[in-house]
This record gives sequence, structure tokens and C-alpha cells, in this order.
Amino acid sequence: MSDLTGELIDGRYQLLRQVANGGMASIYEAIDTRLDRKVAVKIMHSHLAQDEAFVSRFIKEAKAAAALSHPNIVAVQDQGWNQSGVPAVFLVMELIEGHTLREYLNERGRFEIKDAINYLTPILSALAAAHALGIVHRDIKPENILISKEGRIKIADFGLARGELIGSTMTAESSVILGSVSYLSPEQVQRGVADSRSDVYAAGIVAYEMLTGEKPFSAESPIQIAYMHVNEEIPRLRSKRKDVPQALDDLIASSTAKNPDERPRTAGDFLEKLQQIQIDLDPRKNQMDLGLDLPVEPIREKARKKVKEVAPVEITAPVVETTKEIRRKEEKKQRASKRVRRNRKVALVLAVVLGVGGWWTLVGPGSRVVVPSVVGGSFDEAVSVISPLGLNAVVVENRFDEEIPKGKIIESIPSGGGKVDAGGSVKLIVSKGPERYAIPMTTGLTPEAAQVAIKKSPLVVGTITEVFNSDIPKGFVISTSPASGTSVKRDTKVNVLVSKGIEQVALASYLGKSGEQALNELTEAGFTVEAGYAFNETVPELAVISQNPAGGASANKGGKVSILISKGPRYTYIPKTVITMEANAAKEMLESLGLKVKVVTIGNNKKKVVKKVSPVVNTKVKRGSLVTITVG
Repeated sequence: MSDLTGELIDGRYQLLRQVANGGMASIYEAIDTRLDRKVAVKIMHSHLAQDEAFVSRFIKEAKAAAALSHPNIVAVQDQGWNQSGVPAVFLVMELIEGHTLREYLNERGRFEIKDAINYLTPILSALAAAHALGIVHRDIKPENILISKEGRIKIADFGLARGELIGSTMTAESSVILGSVSYLSPEQVQRGVADSRSDVYAAGIVAYEMLTGEKPFSAESPIQIAYMHVNEEIPRLRSKRKDVPQALDDLIASSTAKNPDERPRTAGDFLEKLQQIQIDLDPRKNQMDLGLDLPVEPIREKARKKVKEVAPVEITAPVVETTKEIRRKEEKKQRASKRVRRNRKVALVLAVVLGVGGWWTLVGPGSRVVVPSVVGGSFDEAVSVISPLGLNAVVVENRFDEEIPKGKIIESIPSGGGKVDAGGSVKLIVSKGPERYAIPMTTGLTPEAAQVAIKKSPLVVGTITEVFNSDIPKGFVISTSPASGTSVKRDTKVNVLVSKGIEQVALASYLGKSGEQALNELTEAGFTVEAGYAFNETVPELAVISQNPAGGASANKGGKVSILISKGPRYTYIPKTVITMEANAAKEMLESLGLKVKVVTIGNNKKKVVKKVSPVVNTKVKRGSLVTITVG
């Protein structure tokens, strides 16, 4: 956006200089020409002024801050749309001349403990005022904390604020996270949900940074930092700085807990605990809330001087009045009478107004009590907050909720910031937690019985599929998907798997076929194969002699099949060709016949050939018998 320095906005605000420029707007130092005072004017960038959502959020910022009156919150004075010059949506605020807390951190590094507490006190005081009205800032960070030249601390930029007084600028459904990632609470990162405890978390991170001089997490990208806030614990202060009191370390640890329920519920609770620590550190210190101005004494009216009484003067001489003088006195008397009657009427009207005003304030609608925000807390916590106001807490509904834990409050009627008659009731809707139903145990039931069991919960029976199964008898349920015992949402489809029993497979006959072939094919068909070996005079070696069950029968898939494989004939003959064979060749041939061979060497011939064999050639011998060959 181009620099608008020198422009007159709305015929009233003369822009002197640009002091800041952000992604959404620019801020100018300006003169209010009507009241002759300096102000800060925030002007939305022109390209965003065409977007209704951005304009709406910009206007809500004005309403958010205007709803708050606190010495530590930047006051909003005006808001509008410039029509007389450059088109611009603008917001007018008090001008704070000074620096941000970020600049102090950059210059000083970590703070002394007492200084850090003195800075935190007004910050928490301002947030406590906002939380009391049901307003959540949602973007607490050092850049939004201003320190004036006079030393007064101011919280700025309620552009992300949310509450009953201003509506909502960010919803869980939109899943848009607008705050600075280093100060975002885990629930803002995960669900886009924020309440007063999210501000407490951010204030705790700011306190951590003031006391240590560094942020708790650092990484190369914002998404990594966000992930660390969700999944890792904030380091303890005393691990970084040994002189931090244990009580202060515990308070900052609780305020930055990942679980919102473990944090102080509001900035007011945080402030109360911090002030107690401050008193413990220095009991002699005059505990004055730095977040408040000193009270101004009312102006007393000056006492009226008593009118001196004048003694009556005795008239001794006769008074002669003319007709003209008498008429003038009568007219004067009539005017006085009219003035008395008018004054009486005014007094009557004032009395009525005062009476109605007193009734409004003490008895009528004006006496209504502002309801604090209790969403996210337990019923007991809500009672402890609501009862001191003279109100009753009544649970009117228990409702399932996917985000709010069981036993926590989802909603109050009226909601935080709303009003209710004195002595009235605040209706509470309490979470039953996520709506979940356990899948019943159906294994071993009939399909009909399984469907009845499933339909007892608000679940839907899905597909029923039959498959072979070796463990569950035919016609009974094997399992469900999702599995039994699983917790699922309402109307989840539950698919049922029913057994067709053990699969039957027809066996082929492998008699006379290769034993290797039988082993491979039967194993692939899903059978467990037991193979035995035996001599056989008629079946060739390594061919199947027998099988059980026999070929052509049906057998259970996965069942056992036994086969007997031939080792060949039990007897063999010593061949004639062994004589004169080279020694090694003769030995190998005899061994191939299933015989054991002993070699006896004679003579000195280099080439050893068989000279003799025992038993002699053509002798019938059992396989495994010993044959001796003499070579030389």
C-alpha cells in the first residue's frame, strides 16, 4: 500500500507519518484536527478493503477494544470509512509513544525477576478485565505489548479477539490460525479453538521469554515450532536459570501446560498467584496493582454563603403607586408564577427519571448480572465461579462432543459476557465426550445372532461375506470389521465374516510319478506332505510307490497327505564292466548302485585299473553291501 502521509482522513485526521506497516494494515501518527490532539490511525490496505471478511474482522477489532475500558488496554476512539479522499477503512486509537516489549527484549535480553513480575502484572490485569467480559485476545505476544514513555504498559491489537460482545472472528471450522506461532496454545494449533486459557498459555510463554531471554522452542519453519508446542513440554525455568524461585517456576509451568485443564482458568487466576509470589519475594513491598490508575477524588461543591438577614424597615411615609407601576408588578408576579410552575414540572420529571433509574439499576433489567465464561471447565469449576455472583448453575443437557472432553462444559445459556437476572440460573450443557460404541463380540455366533448383537447399538450391519476357515465351523461368524471391542462412531458399518468350513480339495494320483513332482504340487495345493522312502523291486527309483489319501478323493485343504517314494530294487548285480576300469570310475559306478566300495592298491603302476573285484562280477548283492576292488 502506498504511503498516505499528508492525507486528511474523514475530514478530521491529518496523517503525519507512517510508524508501522503490517500484512493487514498500516499505522500512522496523526492529528485529530477537531480536538487538536495526537492519535494513532490504523488503515487497512486497499487491496483488502475489497474483501468483506477482512473488513468485518477489522471492524470487530474496533468493537472488541471499545468494549474494554482499562488503563492497560489501548483505547479505541473512532472507526469509519473515509469518503472524502482516498478510499480507506480506518480505526482511530490513542497514540502510545514508546516501544514494544519485543524491543525491550531485544535490547535487554532476560529481565530481572522482580522486573519481569512488574511487567507481567499489568499485562495480566488487562487480560483479566477482558476475560471477565468473556473476551479472549488470542494473539498475546511481545509485539502487541506497548510500553509508553511514562512507563505505562498497554495491550494492543484485539483484531483476533473473540467474545459475546463482538461475535467470532475465527472458528474451529475455518481451521485458520492467525496468531504468532511461537505463542499459540496446542489447542489453537490442533483445532483452532481458543478460550481464556489460551491467553494464559501465551502470557506464560511471554513470561518465559522475559525470564530466560529466549523462546522455549526454535526451528527452521513455523510448522515445526507449532508441532513442538503440541507434542513437547515447555522446558522448566530452573533448567535455564537457577535463581528463579520454585513457586514461580511451578506457576509458569502450569500456565504453559499442554492440557488446558492444568492451567489457571483466567488471567485473573494467573495474576492472583503471581501477586502472592511477589509478596513472598518481598513482604515489605507495597502491593499496588500497576495495571490501575490511582482513584480520582470527586470534586466537592463549594458551600454557599449564608444570606444575611435584613431587619425590616418601618415605613413611615405613605407610598403612592401609579396605575402603571401596579400593572408592572402584576405582570412580574405572573411571570414568577409561570417560572415556579415550570420548575415544579422539571422537578417532577427528574424525580420520575431518578425513580425509574433506581428501579432499573436495583430491581429491573439494569440489575442483571454478567455471566462469566465457563466453557471448557468442569461443573464444579463453573459452580465456584457462578455461585459467588448469586447465580445458580443448572445442567440442562448432557451432549456428545468430539472436541470437549467428558465432564467439561460445552456451552452455557446465556454464554460468557451475557446477562441474567440477579438470583437467576445459568444453564449448562455438559460434554459426554466423543460418541463411541464398542463393537460386540460375535465370533462363534450365527450370522442372525451377530446382527441382533450389532443392532443393539446405533450401528449398521454391512456386508456378510463367507470364506473358508479351518478353525470356525461352517455357518458361524469368524470375525467383524472393525474388530470386536473397537470403539466406533454412530452409524458405523460393521462387516461380518462367516465361515464356510474347511475347504475341500480333490487329490490327484501321483502313483508312479516323480516324488519331487508330488511334493511340489501337493504343497502348492495347501496340503502338509509327509514323504517316506522304501526299496521296491518294481517301481523305479524316486517314483511314488503309494499315497494316502488316494488320488481321486477329497481332502481338507491344509490337511496331511502321506506319500512313499521308491529307493529302487533292494538287490543289484556287480557289473562285469568294472574289471579293467580305471579305479576312480569303477568306484563311482559301484557307489551309484548303492554299494559301499573298499579300494586295495597293488603294484607301482601310475595308471591304476581294477584287477579284481570281490564278490566277483555278476554276483547278486544287497544294496549297501561292501565290495572290495583291487587296483594296480
